[in-house]
Amino acid sequence: MRLSDSIESFIKTMLTQDEPEVELKRNELAEYFNCAPSQINYVLATRFTLDNGYVIESRRGGGGFIRIVRVVRTGSQKLLYLIHERIGDSISEGECARIVAQLKEERLLTEPEAALICAAVSGSALSVPMPEPIKDAIRAKTLKAMLTSVARQNRESAVHALTQNG
Repeated sequence: MRLSDSIESFIKTMLTQDEPEVELKRNELAEYFNCAPSQINYVLATRFTLDNGYVIESRRGGGGFIRIVRVVRTGSQKLLYLIHERIGDSISEGECARIVAQLKEERLLTEPEAALICAAVSGSALSVPMPEPIKDAIRAKTLKAMLTSVARQNRESAVHALTQNG
């Protein structure tokens, strides 16, 4: 396991369902992992972003700290946020894969749904002679349509379950 993955995993284990916020000291974390504080900064900047569902507060100096807060959104809120705010009019294959992996990790997509979406927006599915910006625009529209369908299906399943139990 790479150091960045170890640091991310360590922090995520501290962020449990009961504890959506953790306060750390950058230098102490760097000492624990025997790395430079810049490595901690890298992990925070790339793995704990708002798009990944986290807010980071930081105070420098002797009593400085890093506070990581997990933003709690329900499944449908998360999907709507991605569809309307994050994806935009264009998205790369790599960014698309990261979004799908995140949704699968958060159990908002099943394994088959994630595989189907990745296949539909893959480079091989869009391997026609056209400029990359057009492929990225088609990929964004496809991803939005598929996530909208999943959100609609999840909502219909929830309503059906409520009416059966009520």
